[in-house]
Amino acid sequence: MRIAFDAKRAFNNSSGLGNYSRYTITSLCQQYPENNYLLYTPDVKSKIGFQAPAGTEIAMPDTFFSKKFKSYWRSVGLTKRLKIDNIDLYHGLSNELPVGIERSGIKSVVTIHDLIFMRLPELYKSFDRNVYLKKTRNAVSEANQIIAISQQTKEDILELLDADEKKINIIYQGCHPWFYNVMEKKILEEARLKYKLPQAYLLYVGTIEKRKNLLKIIQALHKGKIDIPLVAVGKKTPYMDEINRYIQENGIVNVSFIHYIPNRDLPAVYQLAHAFVYPSSYEGFGIPVLEALNSKIPVITSRGGCLEETAGAGGIFVNPEDPDEMINTISRVIENEDLRKKLIKEGSEHALKFRAVNTIPQLLDVYNKCFK
Repeated sequence: MRIAFDAKRAFNNSSGLGNYSRYTITSLCQQYPENNYLLYTPDVKSKIGFQAPAGTEIAMPDTFFSKKFKSYWRSVGLTKRLKIDNIDLYHGLSNELPVGIERSGIKSVVTIHDLIFMRLPELYKSFDRNVYLKKTRNAVSEANQIIAISQQTKEDILELLDADEKKINIIYQGCHPWFYNVMEKKILEEARLKYKLPQAYLLYVGTIEKRKNLLKIIQALHKGKIDIPLVAVGKKTPYMDEINRYIQENGIVNVSFIHYIPNRDLPAVYQLAHAFVYPSSYEGFGIPVLEALNSKIPVITSRGGCLEETAGAGGIFVNPEDPDEMINTISRVIENEDLRKKLIKEGSEHALKFRAVNTIPQLLDVYNKCFK
């Protein structure tokens, strides 16, 4: 089978959607090398460092017009290119498909990660929200099969987009195998020195944006007089101004920010942490939670929604709007060694269900369903 991917984010996005794209492409190539895989991307950012797996072909704009108007090429012109390249199936890895693919004879699958722009529209500019809605609605309507990355996402697709339930398949994400291995002591200490990490700390990893509630973690630590540093890793947004104001007004000194860490260094930063705290109000899946489980550290995350699916028995759950509950929960995880050991053991076992050996065959089954 000749399988094509929307690989824009694999080559150009360092965070969630990029990680999902890289993981999916690489895992499929490893488990099913008999297929031909073509990776369509408008450009390649070298700093991301994604090495296309052996046997794949990278396809980029090849005419003056397509090079000049790359977004148009990806969203509209790509269908014509797929037909020329004799593609059997196209997988849109991030909520969209090229216009007209349903009339091309090419089978299509789309992965829907979340509908945050519909659930929390106030977090998005009106123009962006309308573009996302148009693309996602088109993809859900035209795709032969839809992949939802959690039960929560499936329910949102059904409720908000009135999709055909028979087309929706839940296939969970995985994380990079780098997180599966215990880092050598030398590597851990090198990471501690490189990023100036405390001897013991709580860890947050994720874009520093309002819905992920980093400020609520800081407020809980301050109000509860919990004397352990917090290390926050993630790209900043305007929400950072609100956080900085609170820190300055309250004289807080035990919070540090690292706005970029290469993916290869992240496993060590996780493994050095005492616990992972991620009380996001809304996620499609919550890949940092899975990274923490694989890193064998306790997870504190939000009650309800997909994060309970992701964390499973390895998580202890809180209401992010209840500071007292967050204070008590963080204190328990810090002080109760038996609880920590239980969360680590059960979390490690739960994380195995998300390994590629389990999820990638499910993905190939979805591809094959398109031809039945």
